[in-house]
Amino acid sequence: QVQLVESGGGSVQAGGSLRLSCAAFGYSYSMYCMGWFRQAPGKEREGVATIYSGGGSTYYVDSVKGRFTISQDNAKNTLYLQMSGLKPEDTGMYYCVGSFSSTCRGSLSRIEYNYWGQGTQVTVSS
Repeated sequence: QVQLVESGGGSVQAGGSLRLSCAAFGYSYSMYCMGWFRQAPGKEREGVATIYSGGGSTYYVDSVKGRFTISQDNAKNTLYLQMSGLKPEDTGMYYCVGSFSSTCRGSLSRIEYNYWGQGTQVTVSS
């Protein structure tokens, strides 16, 4: 059974940094894509960043480009999201996602990802 377990969330002041981690368990072959989504109170869940295993291509929502970096350590089955220059509007629950379908490449749409973690809270104060 596939499990995605996030960690690393917390509270930080604007301009600060956090690194989220996602440990993946329960499968024997690589997912095509893994990524991070977030949901702020009262808002739709949005894709933040994804990485395509075949070549390591990365994709970001415009609002985080230049501030967030997604990466993965295949040996450890772990996905990361390094966040810097955090803003109050980055506040939300951050979810790790994964897909075994090649159609996920370059997609920040939630319908492409059928494996989700429980989430880790990020709060940025001004």
